[in-house]
Amino acid sequence: MHCPFCRHQDSRVIDSRTTDDGTAIRRRRQCPECDRRFTTQEVATLSVVKRSGVVEPFSRTKVVSGLRKACQGRPVSDDDLALLAQKVEETVRASGVAAVDSHEVGLATLAPLRELDEVAYMRFASVYRGFESLEDFESEISLLRTARDLGDVAATLSTNGEEGDGGSSKSKSKN
Repeated sequence: MHCPFCRHQDSRVIDSRTTDDGTAIRRRRQCPECDRRFTTQEVATLSVVKRSGVVEPFSRTKVVSGLRKACQGRPVSDDDLALLAQKVEETVRASGVAAVDSHEVGLATLAPLRELDEVAYMRFASVYRGFESLEDFESEISLLRTARDLGDVAATLSTNGEEGDGGSSKSKSKN
C-alpha cells in the first residue's frame, strides 16, 4: 500500500478491525518513510453483470429500491426491506463468485420476498419473469397455494407425527 503522503511504496499495519456489519476490514497503517499514519478499508468486491453485458458493483440500495416498488402499499417496513436486501447479498456472496448475473440477484430475491409478503412477491415475479397473460398469474398463484398447502401439511404431519407415535404405541400395548 502506497503512503498517501509521501508515496513511499510500503506501509506497516498497526491495527486491524472488522466493521460493524463484518463486510469490511479497517486497517490503521504507518509509513516507515515519513512515519505518518493513515487508514484503509478492505472490502470484498461483488459485481453484477447486467443483461447488456455492463458490469457494475452490487448495490443493496438498488435491491431495496426494487423491493420498495414491489411492496408499495403493503405492510412492509424499511427494516424488513433492509433485512431482505441483506439476505439477498448474503445469498449472492455465498455463490463464491466475484461477478454474478443480474438474473441470479433476482432469483435470490424471490424466495425471501415470498416469505415476507405474497402480494409483493407476485408483483416482483410478474415483472422479473415477464408475465404476459392472466394464465401466467394464475399459474404462479397455483404454485403459491400448493407450496402453502404443502407447508401446512408438513407442519401438521410434524405435530401429529409426535402425537401419532404416542398413539400407535398405546394401541400396540392394548393388543
